[in-house]
Amino acid sequence: MATKARGGPRPKHVPKRTCIACRSTEAKRGLIRVVRTPEGRVEIDPTGKKNGRGAYVHEARACWDEALKRDRLARALKVTIEPDDYERLKAHAEALPQDGNETT
Repeated sequence: MATKARGGPRPKHVPKRTCIACRSTEAKRGLIRVVRTPEGRVEIDPTGKKNGRGAYVHEARACWDEALKRDRLARALKVTIEPDDYERLKAHAEALPQDGNETT
């Protein structure tokens, strides 16, 4: 009788997401989630679990500049970003290192 060879345990599924700025894919944990809340506000979601429409950006200043400058974040979230939300996002981008771990 022939028996099936076991290959060991199945590898754990790692969810992939695409950066809206550079369009490269990476593991979900390697990106920052930005969410449009049900109230229409735009904020950073460090947990990745907040309710609302989400978009992902690398933790690199170049990607954040691209996402904000070319309005890609607003388009991905299907919302007009309020000035105070925009300033908060821009402040976060400026706090990131210039040569972040971008994958472009």
